[in-house]
Amino acid sequence: MLLTPTIPIAAAPPQTPERRPKLLFLVTEDWYFWSHRLPVARAARDAGFEIVVAARVRDHGEPIRAEGFRLCPLAWRRRGDGIVGAGRALRDIAALYRRERPDIIHHVALKPVLFGGIAARLAFARGTGRPALIAAVTGLGSGLMPTSCLARLGRPALGWVMCHAAKDGMVIVQNPEDGAALAGFGIAPRRIALIRGSGVDTEHFAPLPEPTGGTVTVALVARMLRSKGVPDAVAAVRRLRAQGLAIELVLAGPIDPDNRASLSEAELAALTAEPGVEWLGRVEDVRQVWRRAAIAVLPSTYGEGVPKALLEAAACGRAIVATDMPGCREVVRAGESGLIVPPHDIGALAEALAALARDPGRRQAMGRAGRALAEREFGEAGVARQTVALYDAALRERVAAS
Repeated sequence: MLLTPTIPIAAAPPQTPERRPKLLFLVTEDWYFWSHRLPVARAARDAGFEIVVAARVRDHGEPIRAEGFRLCPLAWRRRGDGIVGAGRALRDIAALYRRERPDIIHHVALKPVLFGGIAARLAFARGTGRPALIAAVTGLGSGLMPTSCLARLGRPALGWVMCHAAKDGMVIVQNPEDGAALAGFGIAPRRIALIRGSGVDTEHFAPLPEPTGGTVTVALVARMLRSKGVPDAVAAVRRLRAQGLAIELVLAGPIDPDNRASLSEAELAALTAEPGVEWLGRVEDVRQVWRRAAIAVLPSTYGEGVPKALLEAAACGRAIVATDMPGCREVVRAGESGLIVPPHDIGALAEALAALARDPGRRQAMGRAGRALAEREFGEAGVARQTVALYDAALRERVAAS
């Protein structure tokens, strides 16, 4: 509440500007912050937060700084650091936290949640000045993939680590299945917030007209990972082409050397050696893909958070075929905005793609339904508002506890 001064303005003592609360994002890669957390960071900045981004810096350092955010480079990777590298990362992150003394730390994705949670306890071992912690779990499925170190320890180990890393903080999940899993691990339900994905810019990704031509193009937009179902999509389209259907597949996305599930350039060359399958590599403006493709496909074989590529496809008015996995089910409402098939079932995947390829009216109706869903539930402005409200609540709780 503001009070009217009872002394002349000229006689009032000089006022010290109120310090802005400091919000630090910990992510593994600068590109991931840029593609998935930029709208939230902008909204927080506009709400009065000072923004610091800690990440491995490769290609997006200058754009991040141009937003007015401070960037703290870290020498770590999403995978493959080894024991020595992991210890070095924990040391560096703890030192960063002690130096920056943020009010809130937002750990984004499983590795930052685990490493950042441990580093925060090392940095503020006595509890004094400890920041509010927010852990964003962008899909538990990746932590339990066969190539994951945590998978070798099993779900109990993942649960124990998650409980300790997220202790006394808030946890953001992107789908109800991950929320239920974390509650089963022992995290209090009142500390779990459901915010569905990173959102999508529904003005930038506007509805696009149906592509013309006699051949129906299907697009898979993702990193070129086996776990994204790239080989299954290729096999399904090859099966349909062998049956005489005029259909082709476009793969759009980079390889990921840091991920053991990544296909190599040689493997992708082999997959695209026959006509009907094309790999575009990284595409800066994915709308170019959806101008060409009438159907989106993502035959993921593990639980996602909420796949941003599917949100963008839906916002552009494209029908979707995806697997019956957490995250995919958030975007694809079966029979409405797309079709759902079992994972690893190439026959079912081929049948779903054929059904939409042969029925332009049906896929266009699904595209309209997907666009309406994106506008109603997944707009990035709404996701940003929910997240900033969580920051405000975390600050109030921190002040009350001090």
